[in-house]
Amino acid sequence: MATLTTTPTPAQGPRLIRVLRGTLYTTLVLFFCLLASSPFLVMGVVTFQTDQDLYKRGASPFDYEDMPTLEHLDNLFNDTRYLSFVRNSTLTGIAVVVVTLVLSLPAAWALARLTGRWGEHAGILMFIVYLVPPTLLFIPLFRIIVQLGLRDSLLSLILVYPSISVPFSTWLLMGFFKSIPPELEEAALVDGFNRYEAFWRVVLPLARPGVISVVVFTFTLTLHEFIYSLVFISSSEARTLSTGVPTELIRGDVFFWQPLLASALLVAIPVGLVYNLFLDRLVQGFTLGAVKG
Repeated sequence: MATLTTTPTPAQGPRLIRVLRGTLYTTLVLFFCLLASSPFLVMGVVTFQTDQDLYKRGASPFDYEDMPTLEHLDNLFNDTRYLSFVRNSTLTGIAVVVVTLVLSLPAAWALARLTGRWGEHAGILMFIVYLVPPTLLFIPLFRIIVQLGLRDSLLSLILVYPSISVPFSTWLLMGFFKSIPPELEEAALVDGFNRYEAFWRVVLPLARPGVISVVVFTFTLTLHEFIYSLVFISSSEARTLSTGVPTELIRGDVFFWQPLLASALLVAIPVGLVYNLFLDRLVQGFTLGAVKG
């Protein structure tokens, strides 16, 4: 008895290739999403584990022999100054963002409109300043902070952090301002605006992705910066998250893992949501700023 064999028609070939390509693409995306989210998943699981489940030899992080507990969250909020650290980090971040925008926006605009090679060289010089490691600067900056009487004060961080954020933000915003035609400002001047109004009403709205990139970059910088926060602030009441949480929850060689992971997770979730909310603008900001700057 003869067997019938079917071969794909010419119209089915491209369709089959598209289906296989879409399946492969979806599989890769799901794999990388799982890979990227696995640390947060483990942090969330371990947060509610008891010590017996956590330190059981050979056990998986997802094994729960005992009932999940809220004891570690209670320890984090009631036995440490975690909420004080969050407040200090938030206030510092907002203040540094404001200072960075006030300084970097006019500087980037002026350098972007500076014709010739001077503007380009000045922008490169600003970026080189950002590349100087903080480990080389914290000793002279510490002496300045002590002479100003700002040690153990959040004002010391608000004063020092812009030395990191302003050079990079200026270089990034220069790329946006260079991409905006100067003819738009000239048209605004013809319509009766002064220089400030032309910048505020015409240029700045067009550079909104760059401004958002600067805000997110600066705020996250203040959250995870460690060296200056450790050196300039020694009192527990004025510490930020990056130094306060390890100081409170790492005592000698004893690590309180559940509260540590819970503290990291509670900060990572809102920051991750903000990143996802402005992801398109962030990508546009960093790519355009890097190309034009």
